[in-house]
Amino acid sequence: MEKELIKFMLNGEPVEVYNDPASSLLHLLREKFSLTGTKEGCGEGECGACTVLLDDLAVNSCLIPAGKVNGRSVETIEALSKDGGVDPIQEAFVEKGAVQCGFCTPGMVMSARALLKQNPDPDPEEIKMAISGNLCRCTGYKQIEAAILLAAGKINSK
Repeated sequence: MEKELIKFMLNGEPVEVYNDPASSLLHLLREKFSLTGTKEGCGEGECGACTVLLDDLAVNSCLIPAGKVNGRSVETIEALSKDGGVDPIQEAFVEKGAVQCGFCTPGMVMSARALLKQNPDPDPEEIKMAISGNLCRCTGYKQIEAAILLAAGKINSK
């Protein structure tokens, strides 16, 4: 396992780390930066628990080799509460009861964030497509979809 210097923007801050470039972005985030909000579920890109934004696009961090983020921008769930406040998306998830066990929630929130960055006024079908790579076994998708619609309204009213 040869380590290489990887430089990228992480939650708006420039970082440098020596790491095996073939290891996953998920493991890099959790092990080197202690960003444990990004969860490991299936490890195969099927559940979405590890969703982060890579250059503002939602990706499964378990499938991205760490070396592929060199020179790019990565945003994790921790970026949403940097200043101690709650992001409108997180607030909407709570208000609509879209959180139960919480394991899938960071990935769902990050998928919603990617959608709302690209399309600040999505319709229900666009929301369903945006979270189609995220599995939830506790909450139910109707509450999650309602939370994303509410978040869009909160963001647009600012």
